[in-house]
Amino acid sequence: MRIGLIGAGAVAGYYRHAAHELGIELAAVCDVNTDAAEAAAPEGAQIFGDHRELYESGLVDAVVVNTPHALHAPMTIEAAEAGLHVLVEKPMAISLEECDQMVQAAETAGTTLMVGHIQHYMPDKLAAAAAIAEGEIGQPILLRDYRTTDYRTGMRSAWFFSKRIAGGGALINIGAHCIDRTLWLAGSWASSVSANVVNRHDVAVETDGIVHLQLQNGATASITVVSDADEYSDELVIVGENGLIVADPNKGTRSHIDGYTRMLWEPDGDPVQQAFTAELNDFSAAIGGVQPSVSLEHARHVIDVVLSAYASAESKAPVALS
Repeated sequence: MRIGLIGAGAVAGYYRHAAHELGIELAAVCDVNTDAAEAAAPEGAQIFGDHRELYESGLVDAVVVNTPHALHAPMTIEAAEAGLHVLVEKPMAISLEECDQMVQAAETAGTTLMVGHIQHYMPDKLAAAAAIAEGEIGQPILLRDYRTTDYRTGMRSAWFFSKRIAGGGALINIGAHCIDRTLWLAGSWASSVSANVVNRHDVAVETDGIVHLQLQNGATASITVVSDADEYSDELVIVGENGLIVADPNKGTRSHIDGYTRMLWEPDGDPVQQAFTAELNDFSAAIGGVQPSVSLEHARHVIDVVLSAYASAESKAPVALS
């Protein structure tokens, strides 16, 4: 398989390494900043400054869309129309209408569309998922997700601070990860959302937010994203009928049952790189007809929850999901 990478931003290096490890040819890299594209590209890869030229080149069978959020839908739709398979980074899009248009474009073209929700491939979350599936803590009842980030000016690319381009701030960017993994590990979609967001750094998008979810299976979840905290944190706690699981990519995954702690996974190597390699491998398998780990319906529901959280924060009232 020959792939093209569109967007030479922060995760480009992960995809380059993953392609090399899997024996997938990274044949082209595209970025409006061609210097960045050249820096991200392996030797021999073609450099493009316009994604349409890449689509028309015949050099690739599939593309990874790793661009500002508002470009996900148009670039994905154009790729499908060009007969290319697409792995698009999360968030899937910035509106439900765009999500539906992306799915329709792939169905019409007969191409594969997959959304890159990287949390499904993180080893700490996979260990938690396996333990839950085995019934170690019983049915999840309460979930608490806490993650820090940094939304101060100068700490990330300027487009992250544009609601038009990013679709929002910390919630749609970092919070989408938390919503995705919480729903996945709870084994249920959300039925209602209550949220609040704040801005602490005088930028045009929210820097912090808290989201409360009532899930269809009766579980309750709380998701908090905090900017510029005193230390980095990325922790998900899952309380079940018989015990709890704590998942953290930096500290490991452990279960606590009746006063006894059992390590389910300990950090070994680079878990983020491991996840990107597993994700790209899943995409390759999906092109071959294997069902990917993340369904398009799930990816769309994550956007539904994010948008409902924004609506709740604005109205100061819970929002029911259909």
